Amino acid sequence: MRRRSVLPSHHDDAEKGGGKPPQSRLCFLATLCVMFWVLIFYFHFSVLAPDPDARPVAVASQARIAHDHLPDRVSNHDGLLRAPPAVVGMEEAPAAVVEKEEAPAAVVEKEDVPVAVVGKEEAPAAVAEKEEAPPKEYPFQRALKTAENASDPCGGRYIYVHELPPRFNEDMLRECHSLSVWTNMCKFMSNDGLGPPLSNEDGVFSNTGWYATNQFAVDVIFGNRMKQYECLTKDSSIAAAVFVPFYAGFDVSRYLWGYNTTMRDAGPHDLVDWLRKRPEWNVMGGRDHFLVGGRIAWDFRRLTDEESDWGNKLLFMPAAKNMSMLVVESSPWNANDFAVPYPTYFHPAKDEDVFLWQDRMRSLERPWLFSFAGAPRPGDPMSIRGQLIDQCRTSSFCKLLECDLGESKCHSPSAIMKMFQSSLFCLQPQGDSYTRRSAFDSMLAGCIPVFFHPGSAYVQYTWHLPKNYTSYSVFIPEGGVRDGNVSVEEILRSIHPDVVKQMREEVINLIPKVIYADPRSKLETLKDAFDVSVSAIINKVTQLRKDIISDSEDKDFTEENSWKYELLEEGQRTIGPHEWDPFFSKPKPKDMGADSGNSSAEAAKNSWKIERGDQN
Repeated sequence: MRRRSVLPSHHDDAEKGGGKPPQSRLCFLATLCVMFWVLIFYFHFSVLAPDPDARPVAVASQARIAHDHLPDRVSNHDGLLRAPPAVVGMEEAPAAVVEKEEAPAAVVEKEDVPVAVVGKEEAPAAVAEKEEAPPKEYPFQRALKTAENASDPCGGRYIYVHELPPRFNEDMLRECHSLSVWTNMCKFMSNDGLGPPLSNEDGVFSNTGWYATNQFAVDVIFGNRMKQYECLTKDSSIAAAVFVPFYAGFDVSRYLWGYNTTMRDAGPHDLVDWLRKRPEWNVMGGRDHFLVGGRIAWDFRRLTDEESDWGNKLLFMPAAKNMSMLVVESSPWNANDFAVPYPTYFHPAKDEDVFLWQDRMRSLERPWLFSFAGAPRPGDPMSIRGQLIDQCRTSSFCKLLECDLGESKCHSPSAIMKMFQSSLFCLQPQGDSYTRRSAFDSMLAGCIPVFFHPGSAYVQYTWHLPKNYTSYSVFIPEGGVRDGNVSVEEILRSIHPDVVKQMREEVINLIPKVIYADPRSKLETLKDAFDVSVSAIINKVTQLRKDIISDSEDKDFTEENSWKYELLEEGQRTIGPHEWDPFFSKPKPKDMGADSGNSSAEAAKNSWKIERGDQN
């Protein structure tokens, strides 16, 4: 028999209640409820709830962006600096954050309070604006740019020639009989200013190219050569220089004797008035213009308005002083005139004529050590001509050709050239002024010139002769000759024969540069005196234009020392004491307005002697 249980079992209770026990069901439901609310709270606080720091950070970022777009400093009416205004719509809490972050800026603002600091910060901006300003334009820049065109053989070399009314040139030639009191200039105007051909009975000249050329004919010779210049232009805007074909030498020569100052100055005044009305003049105020006056500078530099004074005042007129004037003798103390060679008797038509002549001069026998052609100046205590004539007379090594105002061999081109061709050295003291035509005739003959004053060549023809004057000439200071302490013969005999040969070769090589070719033709490869002069003028004007653009003109230029500047090497601008200063101590002027001395004026007055005798 099976035994029964004393206590009832759970199974039995469940069966009696129809399912699970009641107590277990309540626990299960309570557990589910707790888990549900835990999930709800977790989801609410961990997922849906915003980060408490998120909004302030975003607002702060917006505040920084807004701050960056505001001025760093804003000045109030009393000049002090204050913080920028708050951004509209910004919440207070983020604004506080911004203010807290900008606290260091307040320290900077406190240091920047002085107004001077604000002005100092604006200065670089003003400088930048000044630097960014466009460069100034000049009307002559187009002319300068032509030199950059490698395909243009005339680039940088164009010359514009004014078409002057005929009263300034051609009319003078039609009235050639009135150009000089002493000489009928009409015969010298033939052959484009070369004069009549020279006969060659003595065999002194070559077969062609020799003419009886007047020493004051440079005006017309130069003007006719310009007509053959290969780079002429009708467009003045591309011109490297502007030529004025005014016969200044002929104009003054016809009024030198017997005319008042008003008449002598009429032509220059008329010319200046005409030029100043031209648009070409306004480009540089005439500083790119040049003209020729085939006489010494003193003929154009009358010191006063006294009727007894010499010449006209062309080179003293303010407008004319801007131009460059080519003369056969320049003033050492003025900057607007430049010396070009006197015309010789030789005017070759082609290169071969020059080469043949040079070879002939190299091969000549020269029996005389030295020679002199000229007349004494007894009325001039400073002249050494008398002493030179005496030394030549007493020397067996010297050939003398004495001149006077009557008929003499000094007026014969053949006699003069024959003597020079037979001499190693040719004495060239001062004439009635510093220079002489004879110096160029002697060089044409292959004779080494001997100068006694630097004003006779060295400070004159700096475009045509080497600055190293010892390479082609001998210099004997005239003071020693005047005092009787110097023997010219001894000095010349002391020069070694090899040195003499080298010097003579240099002289012969210089021949093309000191002669004027026939204006009716043109040399092929050689540069004559005209070519050298035009090239020098172009270089002068071009450099001036470049200096104007770069604002580098020489502000310390001293016109009274013009002769020193001519001796400087390329690129040099500074002058100082010079060994030739005693030769160019400026003579005492007649009045405070004069810029050359009595001796120069007197020399000009004596030029009538030159008119009557070429070699005197």
